[in-house]
Amino acid sequence: MNRVHTVALALTDGMPMFEFAVPCEVFGLDRSDLADPWYELRFCGAQPKYRTAAGLTLTPDGDLDTLEHADTVLVPALNRAHQLKPPPDLVDAVRRAHDRGARIVSICAGSYLLAEAGILEGRRATTHWMHAVDFTHRFPGVRFTPDVLYVSDGDVHTSAGTGAAIDLCLHLVRLDHGAAVANEVARRMVVPPHRDGGQRQFVPPAQIGTTGDDPLGVALGWALERLHEPLTVADLAARAHLSPRTFARHFRARTGVTPLQWLIQQRVRLAQELLETTDEPIEAIAVRTGFGSPAGLRQHFQRVTTISPSSYRHLYRPRQGAVRAS
Repeated sequence: MNRVHTVALALTDGMPMFEFAVPCEVFGLDRSDLADPWYELRFCGAQPKYRTAAGLTLTPDGDLDTLEHADTVLVPALNRAHQLKPPPDLVDAVRRAHDRGARIVSICAGSYLLAEAGILEGRRATTHWMHAVDFTHRFPGVRFTPDVLYVSDGDVHTSAGTGAAIDLCLHLVRLDHGAAVANEVARRMVVPPHRDGGQRQFVPPAQIGTTGDDPLGVALGWALERLHEPLTVADLAARAHLSPRTFARHFRARTGVTPLQWLIQQRVRLAQELLETTDEPIEAIAVRTGFGSPAGLRQHFQRVTTISPSSYRHLYRPRQGAVRAS
């Protein structure tokens, strides 16, 4: 049996409820029917009790030493007082956990504590768009990345505000257990299975769906059913009844990526699911996903996931029995 992965959630007074609740939902519920063992979630702090912004009282089940032994240390959003002056003992504990090799994660303004600990120095990172000016002024050594949902830079992961907490937590499940498990968790939470970290935080109100009267949505729904075909931007634009240049401009304004980047992302995701849940050979998966050849699949797959398709299957294929059964 695999070793249990411990996620230590650092408590602070006045932290917002949603950013605290999301990791509890993703890592704290027993989902051993999907991956066994699942995570062990610990609440850690130096005080005997903490109080959230909503008035809920929390009792930690571990002290700050627990952070230093966890596999993942997660810092939820901080209230403004702690953004300006993060608790020094917590800063030191998170820094020691990082030095030891733990994966460090922040949600929303939790990035302030990571920056105070020096963990983000020279790294790409993000936070809620409302804090962008303040954050970059206070921490000029951080390679701040605005207008994204989350950023992964090695073993350090930071997210934007509120809803982006879900995206980052599901991304961590995807790294640990594969896309099929992460997608099943998303289905149980009734949220989108995957939003890319590079997607914009602040998206215009008219979201792109894959059905309905929105011409971009119609084009995307049509493309998702034909990922095995050699699609071009001109094909998508024609389906939306727009010129290729106009389609590409509107598409990027709405999603933050180009149509070709979106196509590659969708094809890689389909390849991930096929590698995890089927025994199809790489050659067949390359054709089904529209990459044409194993070489084309490897090139794009490795660029997106950082590993080869065969390595990905070796890592995640044995874990999917429970997902297929459900």
